[in-house]
Amino acid sequence: MSNERAIVHMDLDTFFVSCERLLDSRLIGKPVLIGGTSDRGVVASCSYEARKFGVHSAMPMRMAKQLCPEAIVLRGNSGVYSKFSNDVTEVIKESVPLYEKTSIDEFYIDLTGMDKFFGCHKLASELRQRIIKETGLPISFGLSINKTVSKIATGEAKPNNEINIIRGTEKPFLAPLSVKKIPMVGNVTYKTLCDLGVKRIQTVQEMPMELMHKVLGSNGLTIWKKANGIDNSPVVQYQERKSISTERTFGKDTTDVVKLKGLIIAMTENLAYQLRRGNKLTACVTFKIRYSDFQTYTQQKHIAYTAMDHNLIPAVLDLFYKLYNRRLLVRLIGVRFSHLVEGGQQINLFEDNQKHLSLIQSIDKLRERYGDRAVISAAGMEAKTISRWNPFNGEPPPLLANRHQ
Repeated sequence: MSNERAIVHMDLDTFFVSCERLLDSRLIGKPVLIGGTSDRGVVASCSYEARKFGVHSAMPMRMAKQLCPEAIVLRGNSGVYSKFSNDVTEVIKESVPLYEKTSIDEFYIDLTGMDKFFGCHKLASELRQRIIKETGLPISFGLSINKTVSKIATGEAKPNNEINIIRGTEKPFLAPLSVKKIPMVGNVTYKTLCDLGVKRIQTVQEMPMELMHKVLGSNGLTIWKKANGIDNSPVVQYQERKSISTERTFGKDTTDVVKLKGLIIAMTENLAYQLRRGNKLTACVTFKIRYSDFQTYTQQKHIAYTAMDHNLIPAVLDLFYKLYNRRLLVRLIGVRFSHLVEGGQQINLFEDNQKHLSLIQSIDKLRERYGDRAVISAAGMEAKTISRWNPFNGEPPPLLANRHQ
């Protein structure tokens, strides 16, 4: 049947560690931890040798060092990882008709209908070998009729291997695995399921759908479907977004520096939030200012990859102070982030200040719930009309409202 889907999930094994090993072969075979290196740091990636000691990603670095004292600890270099990630993306892009890049190190590939020509497993296998040969990075994949089963299969294939789940065997493949293997079952949900005596996927398969709904709401339904190997979500063609920006034209030209500064902070916070929502980071900030005589000036600054307010706001304000001429009336200001890369959540773990990271994550949760102007810094309070716009859904930005004094 040609309408049967064939979906591959590919995931680069311990990606950051693998990149570091390509740069320094002495790291091969040794326990390696990558992340924020101070006591407040968090593990962004760890080698299989370190995992044997119970280390896992997102663990506080201090704890990881206690568990595995002989581990080599590295700061991590997001620019290097982005380059390797792009190398892998290029190989995939040249080889398949439809792929989706969901983070810096994982991809979904839709090979539906390709079996008429070569056989999907053979095609995926050859692609995997090509990636290993051309980039030197280990990569694993799972192949099945949908995203969920393929992603779980990749987890079972690791390290550096592949699994093909034959159509019709999805349920028996999933049955013996822990419910934790289902994407979207985090620690809280796992605890709820454990309290119900549910540890294996098979138990969920045997439960009535209504019971899962009663216990976990709509989440329960999704988990039940995934446990039963049902997932109709499509592979969405990947498009690299190069930049995001926002600008504001004043209804009345101004020299009010307090107002300007407040607005710049609000614009920067808003764009940073959009970056985090899209799981992206920026390495270049640009500030633009136009005076009442229509003279326009822009300046940019390269920074370490980030999506964090406390890194971006000072960079943008620094550009503003360099460009601002106090004697002139300002007509327009704009902020732009470019050189974007995906996989922000992982790379943000290099942040040494875990408090900052936790705070930002809590604030973002509130924004998701109550709107993206729900929580803003005091300095950004003035700017009431920063647009609510998700730059990663392909829609053009709305025109920002002019605000008359």
